[in-house]
Amino acid sequence: MDREETAAGIARLEGYLMSQAAQQEAAAAGESFAGRLSWLGPGEREEIARRFADHHLALRKQMLGAVAERAQELRDEYGHRYAVLRRRTVAAALGAVVAAGASVGLVVLR
Repeated sequence: MDREETAAGIARLEGYLMSQAAQQEAAAAGESFAGRLSWLGPGEREEIARRFADHHLALRKQMLGAVAERAQELRDEYGHRYAVLRRRTVAAALGAVVAAGASVGLVVLR
C-alpha cells in the first residue's frame, strides 16, 4: 500500500469518526432539549428528540459545506496571488541579473 492510499484510508477513517461523534452530539442535544419539555409523553419526547437531532445534523452539514466552500475560495485566491508574486519575483531576479551583467560588461569595456 502506498502513501496516497494510506492517507486516503486515514482520511476516510477520520471522516467516519467525526460523523459518529456528530451524530452522538446531535442525539444528546435532542434528548436534552426534549427532556426539558416535561409535559410530553415518552413517544412524543422521542419524536421531538429525533427531529431536533436531525435538524442539528442538517445545520452542521450546511455549515461544514459553507466552510469547505470558503476554504476552496481562499485556496484559489491565495494560489493566484502566489503565482503572481512568483512571476514578479522571477522577473525582478532576472532583471537584477541582466543589470548586473550589463554593469560588469560596461566595466570590462572601459
